[in-house]
Amino acid sequence: MFEFVRKHTRLFQFILLILILPSFALVGMQGYTSFMDGSNSGVATVNGRKITQAEADAAHRDQVERMRRQMPNLDAKLLDSPEVRRESLDGLVRERVMQAAAEKQHLVVSDERLQSMFLNDPQFAFLRNADGSINKSVIAAQGMSSQMFVERLRQDLTLRQVAAGVTGTTVSAEANAVVAFDALLQQREVQLQRFEAKDFAARIEPSDAQIEAFYKDPLNAAQFQMAESAQIQYLVLDLEALKAGVSVNEDDLRKYFDENASRFSVAEERRASHILIKSEKGASAAERAKAKALAEDMLAQARKTPNAFGDLAKKNSQDEGSAPNGGDLDFFGRGAMVKPFEDAAYALKKGEISNIVESDFGFHVIQLTGIRGGDKKTFESVRAEIEADVRKQLAQKRFSEMAEQFSNMVYEQSDSLQPAADKFKLAISTATVQRNPAPGATGPLASAKLLDALFGNESLRNKRNTEAVETGANQLVAARVVQHNPSHLQALADVKVQVRAQLVRKLAIAEAVKAGEARLAALKKDGDVAGMSAAVVVSRAQPRELPRKVLDGILAADASKLPSFVGVDAGDGVFVVASLSKVLPRDPAVVDTKRAAQQYAQAWNAVESDAFFEAMKTRFKVTLKAASSAASAATR
Repeated sequence: MFEFVRKHTRLFQFILLILILPSFALVGMQGYTSFMDGSNSGVATVNGRKITQAEADAAHRDQVERMRRQMPNLDAKLLDSPEVRRESLDGLVRERVMQAAAEKQHLVVSDERLQSMFLNDPQFAFLRNADGSINKSVIAAQGMSSQMFVERLRQDLTLRQVAAGVTGTTVSAEANAVVAFDALLQQREVQLQRFEAKDFAARIEPSDAQIEAFYKDPLNAAQFQMAESAQIQYLVLDLEALKAGVSVNEDDLRKYFDENASRFSVAEERRASHILIKSEKGASAAERAKAKALAEDMLAQARKTPNAFGDLAKKNSQDEGSAPNGGDLDFFGRGAMVKPFEDAAYALKKGEISNIVESDFGFHVIQLTGIRGGDKKTFESVRAEIEADVRKQLAQKRFSEMAEQFSNMVYEQSDSLQPAADKFKLAISTATVQRNPAPGATGPLASAKLLDALFGNESLRNKRNTEAVETGANQLVAARVVQHNPSHLQALADVKVQVRAQLVRKLAIAEAVKAGEARLAALKKDGDVAGMSAAVVVSRAQPRELPRKVLDGILAADASKLPSFVGVDAGDGVFVVASLSKVLPRDPAVVDTKRAAQQYAQAWNAVESDAFFEAMKTRFKVTLKAASSAASAATR
């Protein structure tokens, strides 16, 4: 059976990354040792072995690819930051440290243990059929390399042994967990009073002199700065632009339809019910004969009363999943069932009952109950779809042929985009852009690479065309600056309304804080809570919509003598005064004692694991060259 695993392992690669390789979650596995002796410059060393820039880049690419699969709409630029690259490198270093420790301790995992894990680990249960064999359809869909799966599973088990003595021995007393969670989730009864800038703004009337002083203050000037911009022209060569010039004829469309006939057919599906008499493949000849005899008896009864097949299956089928439904397996296509079963089902006419069908599960009696699909669409019904596909293919071919010509022309005739527009029959577009993409920008103007080219010295100073920039799949863009507008401070007359609003807000915030601090001082003096809100109970589990800063201030307040008073500047023009009257234990419904102990143990386990890893880094002399990693990220 394990040999079968070796032949179907691409899915296991995916499963391992998610289920049993948490320590490798940020680490690319490709090129684990293939670059060990490479000539690339090293970005880190572990136990005297170099980690090359190529290996770090490969690890980062793998990480990015995994994150894109999980979050398809994630902005790719966020994944190419120095911080994310450093995380990838740190993960790769952790892997190498654990490998060095495993080698030092001569840790190995046998083939027998690997096989036992696959057969018995519940994480693999959904991949095993009832008889313990592999679910072929799931595995085949991934196309894994068998050697890769086996070695990665072996590697994971080996590296787990390195830290098992630390991560598997954390002891957490229930009493300690209770104390920790009580402190974290303690509840406090408070009365609140808010002082907000908006309530003071209407009373503030700044003078012209104050407005001008605020405007001229260097600390405020950036708010009234007109950002650098440029009026540009640009040309886009892409599939959409080329499709318009593509001509297709009816013969080509019909030829495409004939060559892709399977695509325009509805796959045939069949519905069947069956009676299964189980018999393991390794059972003795006598046991197999006994099971087959029982199946033949079921066949005879089924053919005698075909309309009672469902009742017969309910009473006698040994397939626990379908027996309650009268043996019904619903509709299935080719490849969904084991081959003997499929061949028999697809050979039947509706209502017919098969002969005895033997499979790895045992002996089946099959009744075909339905057929659907198998129809071929007409050319006329899919003509529009075919034309769109053919146009796209022809446009793709033209793009490949024209891309180099386009790039050469905008470079060689760099004083204008018009020659390229005429030659390639493209429309010149105009826009106003800044150095960074505008919020919500899409298409070519969202390309940081294009904007960098536009605001380069050659483009700004000499007003020459940019090179042809690849801004997307099958998309090249060339642009030129028509007018450059440097950053400048706007005239006070033009922004006076905005300046006044900013000044009023600043003064109103100061007034709100001043009033709040005065109220806090009065409370500490006389304790009179008149005018404050009704008492409410707050905690980290139930913040009552309080800003985090206010909640932290309340929970950090000295509760040794009650009532206690605290004032918190919550930011955004809000100052909150709180009167603390009671301290209550945590709500037991939030975290039960057993769960608290588990979480507390997990937290300690994580801390001890990190400490162990840091000790291993020292033992195996880890060095990181952060500058190299950052430089690599900056050049991409």
